[in-house]
Amino acid sequence: MKPETLNLAIGIDLGGTNIKAALVGTQSAKTLATLSKPTRDGEFDGDTPRFALTVREIVSEFEAQAGRKLAVGLSAPGLANPNGQCIDWMPGRMHGLEKFNWSAFLERDCRVLNDAHAALLGEVWAGAAKNCQDTFMLTLGTGVGGAIYSGGRLLSGKIGRAGHLGHISIDSNAPRDDFNTPGSLEDAIGNQTIAQRGGGRYATTHALLDAYAAGDEHAKKVWLTSVRHLAAAIASLINVLDPELIILGGGIATGAKELLFKPLQQALDTFEWRPGGSQARIVPAELGDSAGCLGSVFNLLNR
Repeated sequence: MKPETLNLAIGIDLGGTNIKAALVGTQSAKTLATLSKPTRDGEFDGDTPRFALTVREIVSEFEAQAGRKLAVGLSAPGLANPNGQCIDWMPGRMHGLEKFNWSAFLERDCRVLNDAHAALLGEVWAGAAKNCQDTFMLTLGTGVGGAIYSGGRLLSGKIGRAGHLGHISIDSNAPRDDFNTPGSLEDAIGNQTIAQRGGGRYATTHALLDAYAAGDEHAKKVWLTSVRHLAAAIASLINVLDPELIILGGGIATGAKELLFKPLQQALDTFEWRPGGSQARIVPAELGDSAGCLGSVFNLLNR
């Protein structure tokens, strides 16, 4: 057994579709092995959700490789309880997740946190924000997720609600989103509203971007309006949080690349307040699907 395997933990990223897991070297933040299995949301074995049994199977597989019992860090959607034992609030999906005590079920030390929080911690530990003390992350996908790392610590707030940056308002007169926020950032750029924003012409944000790249004027107007909204939101968050850098992840950011970052930077050159020439950097996320697993382990090590 390699020396690295003497310092191990398991990171689990419990998603609505798949459960991603990693065996992680805690000294190097190195992923030594990975697994991915379907979540099977809505399936139960008696009173136990199927995804919990799958997590236990994954833990057993990794422990067989390590030859000993290991601590587990787990991330999932919803608001994590301050004690880190469960997700307190996750309505509508991931049935059976709310109040499920992972330490008791797995019979070992298990620390639980929100999935967006975990993704940012992964980037802080081993990715785009390594050695950074002040940063925030936005994940652009079906919706818009977020998380904040300030003064060298994750901001979770009183009930775990901090970091829901997709649900800040950029238009108080617009319709409310699923979190009761009028004119939210999520509605301004999230994939779930693309049909409405694009007048029914684009099935996905990727289709919009393809049309924009091909020179379609309508697509250009729709996309750049969304990017301008994003820039206004980021400039506002910079004023609130004073970060060193901002990380953009998620499927939209990954797919758009310079079609996003170039016009976004141009808009921020107009919007961002830069006392003394200070400017926050905008960078893409680096870790992809491994961010949540790594962040879950980092959270386990730094409670």
